[in-house]
Amino acid sequence: MDGRLQVFAGQSNRPLAEAIMQTLGTPLGRATIGTFKNGEARVHLEENVRGSDVFVIQSMQAPVNQNLMELLIMIDALRRSSAARITAVIPYYAYARQEKKTIGREPISAKLVANLLVTAGAQRILTIDLHAPAIEGFFDIPVDHLRAAPLLADYFRSQELENLVVVSPDAGGVARAEDFRIRAGGDLAIIAKKRPQADRPEVIEMVGDVAGKTAVIVDDMISTGGTLIEATELLLQRGAGEVYACAVHALFADGAIQRMASSGLRCAIVTDTVPVPECHRGGAIEILSVAPLLAEAIMRIHKDLSISALFT
Repeated sequence: MDGRLQVFAGQSNRPLAEAIMQTLGTPLGRATIGTFKNGEARVHLEENVRGSDVFVIQSMQAPVNQNLMELLIMIDALRRSSAARITAVIPYYAYARQEKKTIGREPISAKLVANLLVTAGAQRILTIDLHAPAIEGFFDIPVDHLRAAPLLADYFRSQELENLVVVSPDAGGVARAEDFRIRAGGDLAIIAKKRPQADRPEVIEMVGDVAGKTAVIVDDMISTGGTLIEATELLLQRGAGEVYACAVHALFADGAIQRMASSGLRCAIVTDTVPVPECHRGGAIEILSVAPLLAEAIMRIHKDLSISALFT
């Protein structure tokens, strides 16, 4: 890419955006981002982007629709300002759990969001740990899908925990847990669950021996904490010595942290793809930054270098 590198950020996760720019050694692009009095998103770019290779950093956590709309408007502003290439950097991609129809008359919202991004003018997507990897196929533009497993596995290797067993909280997360187990070591256990209602998981059974071992529950996100708490209770009932959890996206819906604190969970290790309020940091919550990973990916995309090298 011959154009100069410019990076802008929405309001959803400014601390992460600033950490990325600190790693890159360059300031964020200047822009006015806010809302009009009627609640509509307002964006005004304060720098010339004509011919530039532009990256827009924006996560889609709550308020999801506001953050999504802000991202779309920023992309549209860049396209209309003649940016040479626009890459949407989306650390957390919302609506990813609605990637298929489970019953009749349901939307496939993850595909709708993909269509909106492309229509707005995004020419490339950079994201981390999609809930369903198949979402990459919803785009007809390049998607660089990063994984946070190496970062999380490095943390647990550094703790030198004995008798480690990696636990997948559902059948759909087995591949993720196995990848983590290969990197961190230990055995594998799998919990089977069903969802009689949305956000209401129900554990059915578990495969694997956890008695006397240190269990690490591996998931892509923590939302209500229901899956995590039920899995923790089952592991302790089966004789696990300690139970840790690690997840990439710390959504922490209302009351989730309080429920986790009252469970038998020792600690939850998460990343900063979604901002975690200061009042929740420390104690039972440990945060690892994905800023170096995203900064390296941005520079590699800008220089047309391999992204696959980041997975090894």
